[in-house]
Amino acid sequence: MEIVNKISYFVLPCVVILVAIIILVGKRDYFSCFLRGAKGGLKSAFGLIPSMCALIIGVNMLFASGATEIITGFFAPLLEKIGVPSDILPLILTRPLSFGASLASFTDIVDRCGVDSLSALCASVIMSSTDTVFYVACVYFSSSEIKKTRYFLPVALFVSLLSVFLSCMVTRLFF
Repeated sequence: MEIVNKISYFVLPCVVILVAIIILVGKRDYFSCFLRGAKGGLKSAFGLIPSMCALIIGVNMLFASGATEIITGFFAPLLEKIGVPSDILPLILTRPLSFGASLASFTDIVDRCGVDSLSALCASVIMSSTDTVFYVACVYFSSSEIKKTRYFLPVALFVSLLSVFLSCMVTRLFF
């Protein structure tokens, strides 16, 4: 482990020096290439602002309305029957929407149930094996200007629910 730490100190400076040598020796105008890339990146970033604002407002409205508590109360008995702890239901609801909201839900689960509880272990596996579906759709489809997403949303939400179930099953097997 100590040798890995020593090597890691030299990786970044070596990469910077290698890039500098390529720029100095190379025949192309790398600064122009950099400026074109930066210009394209700024264009993409500004194109994402409206959809990101809509996503943030929607998530905040969902929590402010109390809809998450109503949904949690409705689905808790069903999830308990299939082996998913009802404590993680707020995480299941927030994970497809927002990383920040799901991180807050995860922290709440760990604080309430303890780090070694089944709920916290399931939540840990869910956090590492699922993604924010709506954020990904917002970013990728907005930047590539895809208007017809066809079956993306139903399939992505189904895969998220499947990964929640499998995460809890694997957690029960190993812990």
